[in-house]
Amino acid sequence: MLQTPPKPLTLAEFIKLPETKPASEYIDGQIIQKPMPQGEHSTIQGELIISINATVKPKKIARAFPELRCTFGGKSIVPDVAIFTWERIPRQENGRIANVFEIAPDWIIEILSPDQSATKVIKKILRSLQYETKMGWLIDPDEQTVFVYLPQQQPQVFDQPHELLPVPTFASEFQLTLGDLFAWLLE
Repeated sequence: MLQTPPKPLTLAEFIKLPETKPASEYIDGQIIQKPMPQGEHSTIQGELIISINATVKPKKIARAFPELRCTFGGKSIVPDVAIFTWERIPRQENGRIANVFEIAPDWIIEILSPDQSATKVIKKILRSLQYETKMGWLIDPDEQTVFVYLPQQQPQVFDQPHELLPVPTFASEFQLTLGDLFAWLLE
């Protein structure tokens, strides 16, 4: 007997599903579960959030969020780090941060995990750049390399410890070299 394939879920149907651990994303009509973060990934993610927020949050310039669901452009993604400028952070009527973010982050950072498809992560960054995302980083701990993506430009590759990593204009006070980024793994 021939079985018909299950009907793909719509974005609206996906959003109603219970959250998974690790998070699942909805991209191109497919549900893709992110890999469980491991030691290097968690270390880099945690240090980045602390460092970025220490620079941009006190002056209410921007804020970095870990594993925040962002739904926009027919997809629902959960970047490792999503940074929003202060004025774009969705808020409730009382001023508190909203639970639902239906916009693309201003800056998206992804950290490649072992056995994770670099192609899928790059596609997620490139698609975010088609919306209001100003910059994307793909951090590859195994190769000690950071790929930087900007709208309508060729990716830049940073693989020398002394290189200062570029940041969006709004975060210009945040400075980090490639060597400092990967030194977090030695602490």
